[in-house]
Amino acid sequence: MQCELCDREMKRLSVHHLIPRQQTKRKKAEPSPTIDICSACHRQIHAFFDNKRLAQELNTIEKLKHEPQMQKFLLWVSKQNPDRRVQVHRQK
Repeated sequence: MQCELCDREMKRLSVHHLIPRQQTKRKKAEPSPTIDICSACHRQIHAFFDNKRLAQELNTIEKLKHEPQMQKFLLWVSKQNPDRRVQVHRQK
């Protein structure tokens, strides 16, 4: 299985809602489309961005891939061993 963000081959992927569930539940809307990504990318997305920004600005895979902070992370993580847990860092 391949992460849709970093393109690494992974044993397991997690589901990321492009519009956070918190946003769709509040509006009683249908859940948003999802992408299958590795846990490192998933944790980093939520470390970098709050749900409001994810819902309003970064709600497609293309927008996530082209966000400058994520581009830098994806360039780095794509070179990491998929069998090892990657530590994520919050931006200040």
